[in-house]
Amino acid sequence: MAPTAATVTPAGSAPTTEEELQKTIAKLASLKPLGHTNHKDGRTKFGKEASWIESLPEPARQRFERHGIDLSGGYPITPDPDLIPKFVDEAFAVRNEDYAYIERGKNADPEKKALFGAAKEVKHLTKHLGTEIVGLQLSDLNDKQKDELALLVAERVVVFFRDQDLAPQKQLELGKYWGQVEIHPQVPRVPNGVNGDDLNGITVIWQDYSRAVNGLDLSFKHAIGGNSQWHTDLVHEHQPAGITHLHNDTIPEVGGDTVWSSGYAAYDKLSPALQQFLDGKTAIYRSAHQYIDRENPLRGPKPILREHALVRTHPATGWKSLYVNKAMTVRIVGLEPEESKLILDYLFSIYEKNLDIQVRFNWKPSKPGLGTSAIWDNRISQHNAVWDHEGLEPRHGTRVTSLAEIPYFDPNSKSQRQALGLSLD
Repeated sequence: MAPTAATVTPAGSAPTTEEELQKTIAKLASLKPLGHTNHKDGRTKFGKEASWIESLPEPARQRFERHGIDLSGGYPITPDPDLIPKFVDEAFAVRNEDYAYIERGKNADPEKKALFGAAKEVKHLTKHLGTEIVGLQLSDLNDKQKDELALLVAERVVVFFRDQDLAPQKQLELGKYWGQVEIHPQVPRVPNGVNGDDLNGITVIWQDYSRAVNGLDLSFKHAIGGNSQWHTDLVHEHQPAGITHLHNDTIPEVGGDTVWSSGYAAYDKLSPALQQFLDGKTAIYRSAHQYIDRENPLRGPKPILREHALVRTHPATGWKSLYVNKAMTVRIVGLEPEESKLILDYLFSIYEKNLDIQVRFNWKPSKPGLGTSAIWDNRISQHNAVWDHEGLEPRHGTRVTSLAEIPYFDPNSKSQRQALGLSLD
């Protein structure tokens, strides 16, 4: 396994009165993820009492019914409050052990003959990131094609498939092939199959629900929050997110795009002197959700904090990627706070402001009743869901994230442009 980065341990335990503790736990129930505030209309709070089955968009309902998803108990399935971690050390302990990870793209055919040979068309959307595969159903891929797809994603950052009739069961199966599937203790999920299939690990991406139920504050004047900001998924994990697969089954007629930005290219935008300074450094990353600190339970909520490589090497390509994002990168280890902020703000701007290292994708399928999938690698990217449809049309999807290796930096690795023999000017 690749060398590990140091971890940031959570606070230990300290005595407090039972009354104080219970008040703090009750307060926790009202906490929202970082960047979220209560929605102005004060509608239903997040919890088991909220069943949105009647509001489920028709394309999503038809997909679920077609593929045997049990909607009889309502939708979505929300976590049992008794099972949600309430203390930061509890949440830190979730998946806090090494597990064997197989990089499926590492030994794939570099020419991807099995994958490309089965497709009707392969379209590169920009020069160095974003590829659309036409004429293939993800549910039909064999293992060789899955390996080649993993390599393609590692090279091109994000790969798209329109006109998919994708069962949630198949989406989960594909995610498990690429790594341990993340099961989030705090987010809504898809119900199990009518035949008893356990579909825990398929999370629901539905901004209408998040706005009304979980207080996500999105509007025309405040179009930043939740997935509608530059971010990388699950950076606080012991082994953070690798490949994420979002299948949108309900897509606005106009708008609702998503933008991805390349970590490979962001690194190559830096001067050699700054690259050399950052190589081998680590940073502190935080979770989107917050929890009670046992040591100081009355001082308010705390996120999980984890230390990882700031520049990481991708095990399939061997290329260096800049592993930062404004939403969840806290500081660079070893620097003074002012120094860290100055450098991080610049690194964030590289990702966010350079249009030549971004790809913007419109999800609309060409065939009615079908959906579109995006499969991207969180190790080498940030993404941002554009809130231009303003919730006037529904946008609904299901997401499966496969966790990957502990981030590491190989001093012998090359940047993307070095490896491809491109100009570094």
